[in-house]
Amino acid sequence: MNTKNKNSSIRIKTMSYLILFSVFIILLLWETQLLFSNYLYEKYQIRDTEAIAKEINKTDIEDLHNHLKNVVYNNAVCIEYIDEFGRSMLYNVASTGCLLGRNDNDLSTYKEELYDSDKEINAIKLVNKDYNSSALLYGIKVDSGYVFLYTMLSNVNKNYNIIKSQFLYIVIVIIILAIAISLFLAKVISEPIVSITDKSKQLANGNYDVEFDHHGIKEIDELADTLNYLESEVSKTDKYRRDLMANVSHDLKTPLTMIKAYAEMVRDITYKDKEKREANLNVIIEETDRLNVLVGDILALSKLQQNTDTLELETFDLHDEIMNIVRRYDYLVDTEGYNLEVDIPDKVIVYADKNKLNQVIYNLINNAINYTGDDKKVIIKITEDKKEFLVEIKDSGKGIDKDKIEHIWDRYYKNDKNHQRNIVGTGLGLSIVKNILEIHDYTYGVRSIKNKGTTFYFKIRKNNKNVKNKS
Repeated sequence: MNTKNKNSSIRIKTMSYLILFSVFIILLLWETQLLFSNYLYEKYQIRDTEAIAKEINKTDIEDLHNHLKNVVYNNAVCIEYIDEFGRSMLYNVASTGCLLGRNDNDLSTYKEELYDSDKEINAIKLVNKDYNSSALLYGIKVDSGYVFLYTMLSNVNKNYNIIKSQFLYIVIVIIILAIAISLFLAKVISEPIVSITDKSKQLANGNYDVEFDHHGIKEIDELADTLNYLESEVSKTDKYRRDLMANVSHDLKTPLTMIKAYAEMVRDITYKDKEKREANLNVIIEETDRLNVLVGDILALSKLQQNTDTLELETFDLHDEIMNIVRRYDYLVDTEGYNLEVDIPDKVIVYADKNKLNQVIYNLINNAINYTGDDKKVIIKITEDKKEFLVEIKDSGKGIDKDKIEHIWDRYYKNDKNHQRNIVGTGLGLSIVKNILEIHDYTYGVRSIKNKGTTFYFKIRKNNKNVKNKS
């Protein structure tokens, strides 16, 4: 489905839902008018008429005449006052349809019934089925007489056509407002979603420069923040992938080129000169070993990161293992002038995976040799307290910038960003170290001072039997 169809779909759905809701409200109001308007209207009329009756009941005889005139004038009622001598006075206006004062047997019966009541105020509802009308007749006791109050109960259905026409205008206005609001809401909601969708497609196609903007809607802004974070992480991962491919290609190409060159040299030039031939063959062997180490490191790192490698835990003396590792560098010490200084206790009994911990030590020493200063000094040091051993590998190099320290555990990360052939190792060493230390659940880190050197360290708990054989 293309963007336009999605945009239309959101707008149509928003408009449809809002219009349906508006129609529902209109129908609800209409049904309310039909079902309850008569009842409510009549209830309000009875309440108002009863209030008038109570006022009349409390009026003094001196003010009664004027008060009754005002009541009739201001309300759709008629009043008949009968004094203590039985004389009758009618208060009426022409439009009330008043039956008081007429010779009506039924009405006379109701009046007598009210007059004989002991209540101060009494009322009877009069219903005329022939004319579909009803009225209220109140009997009110006053000083020196009696008051009958008569009022017609209006039927709201008589005003049906008026209500219908008014309601039609209301319906039109509500529908117009519903359409306008739905269009506005559809635009506000759909445009950010369409924008995010388009940029997500660009991200999926490898464009990592896209930025997901905020649009003032909390949920959409949170989605934009999440996608921006995703874009950043995917961009980093892609960069690491490209760097890894470039660096691995470089590290593969260099020894392969040298192997090919020296093999051709042996074939064409030095095959008769034993001394030169042996030297050339040694170079080929060294480069083959380097290739073997590189492939081994790639496979080891892959296993560690995919959690397919296991820990073979055992108790051993780390002192002996470190001394054996240091002896591997005798050639560099003798020929290149490197100085490996060892400061460790005579006994360092630990419970760990021996081969993997040896790989950690070996890789950290390799890293120190690659980056140490002109004095070519590397220090391997172990200190201890009651709970743990602290293993430190120090170099005297240029140090690492603070903003770059967090990246040094990445594969092939170079502090100067220029990939170069290591003196020893493959460039994957620190990444392997990180993964091995993490599956051992060891604390590890790095301290660095510019132009003074860098120290890599990790801590081994003495009582480390609780290390699980992770896979």
